[in-house]
Amino acid sequence: MAKTKDSGVEERPQWDNKIQYLLTCIGFAVGLGNVWRFPYLCQIYGGGAFLIPYLIALVFEGLPLLYLELAIGQRLRKGSIGVWNSISPLLGGVGIASMVVSFLVSNFYNTIMAWVLWYFFHSFQNPLPWSVCPLNEEHTGYVTECEKTSPVNYFWYRQTLNITPDIETSGSVQWWLVICLASAWSIVFICFIKGIKSMGKAVYVTATFPYLVLTIFLIRGLTLPGATDGLTYLFTPDWEILKNPRVWLDAATQIFFSLSVAFGGLIAFSSYNEERNNCERDALVVGIINSATSLYASIPVFSILGFKARTAYNNCLQDNILTLTNHFELPDQNMTLENYDDQFRYLQNKYPDEIAKLPLLDCNLQTYLDESASGTGLAFIAFTEAVIEMPGSQVWAVLFFIMLFSLGLSSMFGNIEGVLTPIYDLKLVPKWIPNQVVTGLVCLVSFAMSLIFSLESGNYWVEVFNNYVGSVPLLVIAFFEIVGVAYVHGMKNFSEDIYFMTGSKPSIFWKMCWMVISPLLLLGVFVAYVIVQAQTYPTYPAWNATKEPFPGNETLFYPNWVFAIIILLCVVPVVPIPLVALCRLISRAMGKTSTSARSDPNPYTNDAFEIEPQEPKHREA
Repeated sequence: MAKTKDSGVEERPQWDNKIQYLLTCIGFAVGLGNVWRFPYLCQIYGGGAFLIPYLIALVFEGLPLLYLELAIGQRLRKGSIGVWNSISPLLGGVGIASMVVSFLVSNFYNTIMAWVLWYFFHSFQNPLPWSVCPLNEEHTGYVTECEKTSPVNYFWYRQTLNITPDIETSGSVQWWLVICLASAWSIVFICFIKGIKSMGKAVYVTATFPYLVLTIFLIRGLTLPGATDGLTYLFTPDWEILKNPRVWLDAATQIFFSLSVAFGGLIAFSSYNEERNNCERDALVVGIINSATSLYASIPVFSILGFKARTAYNNCLQDNILTLTNHFELPDQNMTLENYDDQFRYLQNKYPDEIAKLPLLDCNLQTYLDESASGTGLAFIAFTEAVIEMPGSQVWAVLFFIMLFSLGLSSMFGNIEGVLTPIYDLKLVPKWIPNQVVTGLVCLVSFAMSLIFSLESGNYWVEVFNNYVGSVPLLVIAFFEIVGVAYVHGMKNFSEDIYFMTGSKPSIFWKMCWMVISPLLLLGVFVAYVIVQAQTYPTYPAWNATKEPFPGNETLFYPNWVFAIIILLCVVPVVPIPLVALCRLISRAMGKTSTSARSDPNPYTNDAFEIEPQEPKHREA
């Protein structure tokens, strides 16, 4: 079996128990996207039909990558940079790329946490501040912008973001967002103050509490009028949509990003395991729970969105009933929601000309159900609007935003661990500096960089980072990871490593995925993604209160300088991969390899591990 060379490295910290490790991995994988991205994709891509490409991507792309990362981190007991340097010095850039992506993602991700905190703090007010329009400065009426749109939109775009009309207008720093941002980073620091010891305690709450809240919302949501409308809309399959290649692309990218592979966090978490641990079972548990959570979250989300659609539809009918009752002087309660269709057809047949002249609204339940929303649009607009209509709205708002914060915090653990573990493994800081100081400095630098997202244009920049930092770079990193293990380290060596850890070698299915299927899928997704993005110049939705007609988002093209930043965000994180390999090759060719570099295994001989004869089974306990 495979046996790592003795590096003389001091004993690595370990998890208190297996539950801590699994909860941390599940918390990292299960994030905000499970609640606000997956249901949206199901909605727009044929409901239940979307599950087919999603499950195929899970089996042939997501689980093999997840298994690979957990196995290689557990066997080598190092962070992302240490792992890939050990496999081959030429792959050292893969770990650096993972660290850079984790750092950039954690900056904008914690900004979303700051927004959640802002809403959480306001959820205790009665009435909820996004349920009513504020008075104007003269106290003679309501603010015009709020009257033209809605209290929910106004609270989000104006009172929370104070958003500028476009990304080129930066605006000033919003002090309330800075306070929330500082609070969010302080919470992350406190959870990390003692490394995996304190983080391992925190995950007992952050990884389990969202399931409690989802269950509460599920029970409440299913009892709301209109819940069945939302669920029927969500899960009714449209098989024709599977002919659209974009469906398959989005399914592949969703499962890939949802599992949080290629960030380096999972490698770091598994490095704190005992070497003899069934990492295959861990990968299956984490992967299946992650996908099951996405499905589970879809039910309460669309039960409540169905309630929202039904409420809006009924309000529309009530307006028409009032108009018809007043015009035809009908007795009160003569026309109701239950008999509206029959009464309307009667009046339309008897008074067609008068009906045609009345300012009646076009009430269509399907139209309200079609109002899809994802990301911040779902969390801060659609869901908050639905909460207003629920009895005891403050309680539901508090629970909802605590759930979002818990989901985000457990994902932040993985992002920060993907930055801190490589720093410790590379010994970039002297040993006399306490780990708490290093963690504090990383959080402080991240907070300083995150201030760009607290500008009035900050929401636009969050969208830029969200759409481009967490897309192409992760696909490239994952491709080099799987090729590095399967072809540089070698499948024979990797199989022996797994045998050493689990007591059994990987099945032919895993080997086929690692050597052929998963690399080809990743390559195909990468090429398809680039082609889709290259077909149109990137645009973004802007909130412009001065534009007519209003309300609504205005679709704008990104300026050239922002487009250049987008290219940099896609390219710069992965530049270390070829750069490190090139530097190592040049250094080797010139014979100037340092002592430490010379001690590294030859990248062409798979010397990272020694193969020793199989021991009798009674010695493998």
